Amino acid sequence: MEDRNSMLLDKSFYIRPDVVKISRELTGKYIFTKTDGKNITGGIISETEAYAGINDKASHAYNNKRTKRTETMFMTGGVAYVYLCYGIHSLLNIVTNKEDIPHAVLIRGIIPTDGIDIIKQRTGYKKINKNSLNGPGKVTKALGIDISHDKTPLSDNIIWMEVRNEKIPKQNITVTKRIGIDYAQEDALLPYRFVLEE
Repeated sequence: MEDRNSMLLDKSFYIRPDVVKISRELTGKYIFTKTDGKNITGGIISETEAYAGINDKASHAYNNKRTKRTETMFMTGGVAYVYLCYGIHSLLNIVTNKEDIPHAVLIRGIIPTDGIDIIKQRTGYKKINKNSLNGPGKVTKALGIDISHDKTPLSDNIIWMEVRNEKIPKQNITVTKRIGIDYAQEDALLPYRFVLEE
């Protein structure tokens, strides 16, 4: 087996300027967590959405909005932005670009590959298949991620991404508008969602 460090996504991957391209390229990469300090859980990223900062009406940082919650988005890329949705679900976003440019990619789905027994315990599912974690709240529950993991570096032993020489054919990624952001008006129609197909 390859050394994990040789597969770890380098920080330079995250600090590039094109969040839409990064979102697409994260689709098919692997995400792993060790949030309990001992068990690794993870899988293949199967769905992402890009959020393009101050000019994107769907972004928390639209119009340069800086609050206690959004401050993480203004950090240098390569950290986790975790926030609470509807007061219930912790959602995981990947901060990208340089400091003070609040770009982020929402991880909306994964295909579980590692730590299946732990994922079953966390989710309460008796069986786990490729569609079990097809929602951002399901992803964080399965991976043991909550708002305490906000600002976690993605080079850490808590949350990290790996590239495993996967070459995803262009036709295997479907591009659509984002989900559940009708409030964003014309920006709700932007082709910023990427879904890995069989």
